[in-house]
Amino acid sequence: MKTFSTSEDQSLSQRLIQKFHLSEQLNIIRAGVLGANDGIVSVAGIVIGVAGAQQSTAALFIAGISGMFAGALSMGGGEYVSVSTQRDTQKTMTRMQDESIQRNYEGELNGLAHHYESEGLTPALAKKVAVQLMENDALNVTLKSKCNIELQHYFNPWHAAISSFLSFILGSLLPLLSITFIPYPYKVPGTIAAVICALTFTGYASATLGNSDRIKGVLRNLLVGIGTMTVTYLIGGSLG
Repeated sequence: MKTFSTSEDQSLSQRLIQKFHLSEQLNIIRAGVLGANDGIVSVAGIVIGVAGAQQSTAALFIAGISGMFAGALSMGGGEYVSVSTQRDTQKTMTRMQDESIQRNYEGELNGLAHHYESEGLTPALAKKVAVQLMENDALNVTLKSKCNIELQHYFNPWHAAISSFLSFILGSLLPLLSITFIPYPYKVPGTIAAVICALTFTGYASATLGNSDRIKGVLRNLLVGIGTMTVTYLIGGSLG
């Protein structure tokens, strides 16, 4: 069985902390990417649908700008509620873990030792490391090992909400400006082409953040976006 020195154990602990901080940062980036993607698809669907009804450029702009701010507020509010729930859950887990330590210190100590055994430490070294860490900061170390939560580093709902709000507006500007300034008869095809390019980028970015297949992520994004624009255009054309 592979063993580790104390310095190596500390290095492992630091890497786990850094990984948690990175996940918090990626949560903000995720909200931004999803916000931009939703802004592109939502506003593109609105303006393409209105264009299908053969409305004026002014009507297209009004519909697009209304959809942009309505969607941005909805996305930002949704992210705030969602991340607030995550933050509340983290605080609840912290309180429950603190109570568990007070009631069953030995059980938590043994559980921490078992955790380090599963990471590759010998039983004797795992026990020694667990005892020392529990003496230094029992709540923090058990939270990290059991829940990947670090005290005072909870998710911030405002960060995700603002990121989503601003990115939705930035994403929606592309179809809004395209449908407004591209002249007839190229208004609709030009906007669709611009949206396809933007969705390719956001699909690739989402897949990269999720460490998944990039081509599949792009194709999935394009399928949703093109499908949305097709449906709204047909509805606008049939009712206009």
